[in-house]
Amino acid sequence: MNYIDIIGLFAGTCITISTIPQIAKVWKSKKVKDISLKTFSILTFGIAVWIVYGILKKDLAIIVTNSVSLCLNLIMVYFIIYYEKE
Repeated sequence: MNYIDIIGLFAGTCITISTIPQIAKVWKSKKVKDISLKTFSILTFGIAVWIVYGILKKDLAIIVTNSVSLCLNLIMVYFIIYYEKE
């Protein structure tokens, strides 16, 4: 692993963990009134495309960090849909 891969993993990790505080807040409060489903849906789709791009480029940093991001964003989308009903 070279320094470019390390920078890519670090950047991807920062982006990936940025969703965790929002997920935790929604999980505790059960409130999603001010969170845009459209925004998170577009973001989630974009992350899925990044995974495809990473696979095509055979770039492990892109694949791994965006795969984790995809899972976290899918959780957020689920929370928005689930708690919006309440």
